[in-house]
Amino acid sequence: MFTGVELSGHAGYAESGRDIVCAAVSALVLNMANSVEAFTEDGFEGEMDEQTGGFSFHFTAEISPESQLLMNSLVLGLRNIEKEYGERHIIIRFEEV
Repeated sequence: MFTGVELSGHAGYAESGRDIVCAAVSALVLNMANSVEAFTEDGFEGEMDEQTGGFSFHFTAEISPESQLLMNSLVLGLRNIEKEYGERHIIIRFEEV
């Protein structure tokens, strides 16, 4: 079960503003966070730092099946980006909490 996500750094695929890997990851993560807020009652905390490329999102209580589906969809999308562009541009790590 996924209970949150943290992003750090930049993908380095291209210069800032033209980096399709960074844009794809950002779109997936922000869509997941917006979807949790719009379609569930689950509590969460989120923070974004545009300067460093950092993003943090964590649920604050038990996760509904809807939010778990959204998190699973996010992980699927991130894994697909990792397969397409390799670990040079995106590294996914999972931590047990």
